[in-house]
Amino acid sequence: MLAKALPQPCSGAGGDVHCRHGAQAAWPRSVVGVAGGARRRGGVGGRLVASVAGERSEAVQTAAVAGGKHHVNGSAVAGMDKLVTSTVGKSTNILWHDCPIGQPERQKLLNQKGCVVWITGLSGSGKSTLACALSRELYSRGHLTYILDGDNLRHGLNGDLSFEAKDRAENIRRVGEVAKLFADAGLICIASLISPYRSDRSGCRNLLHNSSFIEVFLNVPLEVCEARDPKGLYKLARAGKIKGFTGIDDPYEPPSDCEIVIHCKAGDCATPKSMADKVVTYLEANGFLQE
Repeated sequence: MLAKALPQPCSGAGGDVHCRHGAQAAWPRSVVGVAGGARRRGGVGGRLVASVAGERSEAVQTAAVAGGKHHVNGSAVAGMDKLVTSTVGKSTNILWHDCPIGQPERQKLLNQKGCVVWITGLSGSGKSTLACALSRELYSRGHLTYILDGDNLRHGLNGDLSFEAKDRAENIRRVGEVAKLFADAGLICIASLISPYRSDRSGCRNLLHNSSFIEVFLNVPLEVCEARDPKGLYKLARAGKIKGFTGIDDPYEPPSDCEIVIHCKAGDCATPKSMADKVVTYLEANGFLQE
């Protein structure tokens, strides 16, 4: 498990970068042992309990003991007094399986700590540009990253989702789950999505240890983003050809207490390299770039 990152001093009001200390995750979670993992309770004869972060089983089935062997759904399992399966959502009779090589071993191999850098902001604020610059900078320093870009993911994993509120929430939920897996693998996962709703971003934060979710807000005014309009989407939205476009006829809820805020004003925006360096400084200060 990740050691809790030490809080770092924040800049004063009006600075480019602000830090977030000790804020609690917005969604409750119930975890036994490692998040999403399983452990034995009570020593010999205890129960093996499976749990998933943020989603506790509603139905728990205990295996019967017969003739010195223990059965789960009709299959004999040696060496277990009891085995408990869970129901999570629509998945029934499931059991978390732990392996001897876990996150600590992977982090030691990579000489870094797994985390999620979640970049949020309006369309045209520079999220993908920052993600690529950050990945390039970390690569040059010998660190392994992976970018989860919102548009790229809609070419595959999330290609079945629309931009309506319900599908946008599911889009972010899926990305959060994938990002959690990359962080567990020991990678620095860089997620670059508009992710307009606070509740959805909080749900992703709640999937990880609070200190290993680093929210980066590109605070770029709408008029700047609209002037850039790299994909021509603002023009289409203003013409009524795109409905539910964030910032035009659908809200963007800015973070209220994120780890890093990068400000940009008309004629006064930092270079991608400069923005990436600020994120790298945060990662260094909080111990993510060393095992």
